[in-house]
Amino acid sequence: QVQLVESGGGWVKVGGSKRLSCVASGDMAARNIMGWYRQTPGNSRELVASMNSGGVTRYADFAADRFTISRNVPEKRMSLQMNNLKPEDSAVYFCNLWEQGNNYWGQGIQVTVSS
Repeated sequence: QVQLVESGGGWVKVGGSKRLSCVASGDMAARNIMGWYRQTPGNSRELVASMNSGGVTRYADFAADRFTISRNVPEKRMSLQMNNLKPEDSAVYFCNLWEQGNNYWGQGIQVTVSS
Protein backbone atom coordinates (compact mmCIF):
# COMPACT_ATOMS: atom_id res chain seq x y z
CA GLN A 1 0.00 0.00 0.00
CA VAL A 2 1.22 3.46 -0.93
CA GLN A 3 -0.04 6.69 0.53
CA LEU A 4 0.72 10.15 -0.85
CA VAL A 5 0.28 13.27 1.23
CA GLU A 6 0.54 16.76 -0.24
CA SER A 7 1.18 19.99 1.59
CA GLY A 8 1.81 23.62 0.77
CA GLY A 9 -1.46 24.61 -0.85
CA GLY A 10 -3.41 27.75 -0.19
CA TRP A 11 -3.79 31.27 -1.48
CA VAL A 12 -1.02 33.21 -3.15
CA LYS A 13 -0.85 36.61 -4.81
CA VAL A 14 -0.53 36.92 -8.57
CA GLY A 15 3.17 36.88 -9.39
CA GLY A 16 4.02 35.16 -6.15
CA SER A 17 5.56 31.79 -5.42
CA LYS A 18 4.50 28.63 -3.70
CA ARG A 19 6.19 25.35 -2.96
CA LEU A 20 4.19 22.14 -2.92
CA SER A 21 5.48 19.01 -1.26
CA CYS A 22 4.49 15.37 -1.41
CA VAL A 23 5.62 12.56 0.83
CA ALA A 24 5.06 8.92 -0.03
CA SER A 25 4.79 6.13 2.49
CA GLY A 26 4.71 2.39 2.02
CA ASP A 27 6.53 0.18 -0.39
CA MET A 28 7.07 1.30 -3.95
CA ALA A 29 8.90 -0.15 -6.91
CA ALA A 30 12.43 1.03 -7.51
CA ARG A 31 11.48 2.09 -11.03
CA ASN A 32 8.80 4.71 -10.79
CA ILE A 33 7.57 8.13 -11.80
CA MET A 34 6.35 10.79 -9.43
CA GLY A 35 4.62 13.87 -10.68
CA TRP A 36 2.23 16.72 -10.12
CA TYR A 37 -1.08 17.03 -11.91
CA ARG A 38 -3.73 19.68 -11.65
CA GLN A 39 -7.41 19.91 -12.42
CA THR A 40 -9.90 22.75 -12.78
CA PRO A 41 -13.65 22.61 -13.42
CA GLY A 42 -14.44 21.61 -16.98
CA ASN A 43 -10.96 20.31 -17.66
CA SER A 44 -9.28 16.96 -17.50
CA ARG A 45 -6.55 16.35 -14.99
CA GLU A 46 -3.34 17.46 -16.65
CA LEU A 47 0.32 16.87 -16.06
CA VAL A 48 2.23 19.76 -14.55
CA ALA A 49 5.62 18.12 -14.12
CA SER A 50 7.06 14.71 -13.40
CA MET A 51 10.36 13.06 -12.66
CA ASN A 52 11.19 9.40 -12.90
CA SER A 53 13.47 7.51 -10.57
CA GLY A 54 16.37 8.14 -12.95
CA GLY A 55 15.92 11.90 -12.83
CA VAL A 56 14.30 12.36 -16.24
CA THR A 57 11.77 15.19 -16.15
CA ARG A 58 8.72 16.23 -18.11
CA TYR A 59 7.07 19.63 -17.94
CA ALA A 60 3.88 21.00 -19.33
CA ASP A 61 4.48 23.96 -21.62
CA PHE A 62 2.98 26.36 -19.11
CA ALA A 63 5.32 25.08 -16.41
CA ALA A 64 8.58 24.76 -18.29
CA ASP A 65 10.07 28.13 -17.36
CA ARG A 66 8.19 28.85 -14.14
CA PHE A 67 8.02 25.59 -12.18
CA THR A 68 10.73 23.24 -10.99
CA ILE A 69 10.22 19.68 -9.84
CA SER A 70 12.62 17.96 -7.50
CA ARG A 71 12.80 14.62 -5.76
CA ASN A 72 14.57 13.11 -2.82
CA VAL A 73 14.30 9.50 -3.87
CA PRO A 74 15.56 7.84 -0.65
CA GLU A 75 13.19 9.92 1.46
CA LYS A 76 10.32 9.44 -1.03
CA ARG A 77 9.75 13.18 -1.19
CA MET A 78 8.85 15.37 -4.12
CA SER A 79 8.49 19.12 -4.38
CA LEU A 80 7.19 21.56 -6.93
CA GLN A 81 8.51 25.09 -6.79
CA MET A 82 6.01 27.37 -8.49
CA ASN A 83 7.09 30.90 -9.41
CA ASN A 84 5.41 33.82 -11.14
CA LEU A 85 2.00 32.36 -10.44
CA LYS A 86 -0.95 33.38 -12.56
CA PRO A 87 -4.69 33.19 -11.95
CA GLU A 88 -4.94 30.34 -14.45
CA ASP A 89 -2.66 28.32 -12.19
CA SER A 90 -5.50 28.10 -9.68
CA ALA A 91 -6.44 24.45 -9.46
CA VAL A 92 -6.48 21.39 -7.29
CA TYR A 93 -2.99 19.93 -7.43
CA PHE A 94 -2.46 16.20 -7.06
CA CYS A 95 0.63 14.21 -6.24
CA ASN A 96 0.92 11.12 -8.40
CA LEU A 97 3.01 7.98 -8.24
CA TRP A 98 3.23 5.50 -11.08
CA GLU A 99 5.09 2.30 -10.43
CA GLN A 100 4.97 -0.74 -12.65
CA GLY A 101 1.42 -0.16 -13.79
CA ASN A 102 0.05 0.92 -10.42
CA ASN A 103 -1.20 4.48 -10.15
CA TYR A 104 -1.58 6.28 -6.84
CA TRP A 105 -2.93 9.72 -6.07
CA GLY A 106 -2.82 12.10 -3.18
CA GLN A 107 -5.99 13.69 -1.91
CA GLY A 108 -5.34 16.92 -3.78
CA ILE A 109 -4.71 20.40 -2.43
CA GLN A 110 -6.20 23.67 -3.57
CA VAL A 111 -3.98 26.43 -4.91
CA THR A 112 -5.68 29.75 -5.50
CA VAL A 113 -3.92 32.61 -7.27
CA SER A 114 -5.60 35.99 -7.23
CA SER A 115 -4.90 39.67 -6.88
